[in-house]
Amino acid sequence: MTHHRSLSPERLRLGRHAAPDEPVERLRIVAVSGSLHRPSSTTALVAALADAIALRTDAEIQVIELAEVGPHLAGALERSALPPEAELAIEAIEEADLLVVGSPVYRASFTGLFKHLFDFVDQRALVDTPVLLAATGGSHRHALTIEHQLRPLFAFFQALTLPVGVYAASEDFDAGVLRDPGVLERVEAAADRALPYLVHRPAPVRPAVF
Repeated sequence: MTHHRSLSPERLRLGRHAAPDEPVERLRIVAVSGSLHRPSSTTALVAALADAIALRTDAEIQVIELAEVGPHLAGALERSALPPEAELAIEAIEEADLLVVGSPVYRASFTGLFKHLFDFVDQRALVDTPVLLAATGGSHRHALTIEHQLRPLFAFFQALTLPVGVYAASEDFDAGVLRDPGVLERVEAAADRALPYLVHRPAPVRPAVF
């Protein structure tokens, strides 16, 4: 079964595979969209990536949208000062079996609020966690943001950034839905390449000294 939910109960929807009473251990996929707007092409992209993986393995998907969670981060300088809504989002990120993270490109990087969210994540919580990277922008000139900005951020966490990242430009969407055949093909390739890292997780190891 694929189980989609965000922090809002009204976004709960059930998916496709298992019988209702079938006991399964689902992969916990947490998709994080750094967009400050709703609707958002970034959210559509990370959701498409999460769905592509969920079609290949039993999973539950939680979508965290900065447009929703962001106001709860405002003014907080320490994690202990965060309200419950923000703390729940951070705990979901830390407990994920797979992260799908994406941000629109602002000033040649991810959004400041996206970085602010991950500033509160425990620096040891994501060691060896697979992370599928994505980004969106006004044109394809910003595609290297994945390699130059997102990959180094998750390298700090000693997370396992997956081989194929996915970038999509504004022209690749139609009415908020990803339509470009080339990008859709890359979404499928990213999901295929992610599977071996999800089936054969590395044994727990002592993280390197931070």
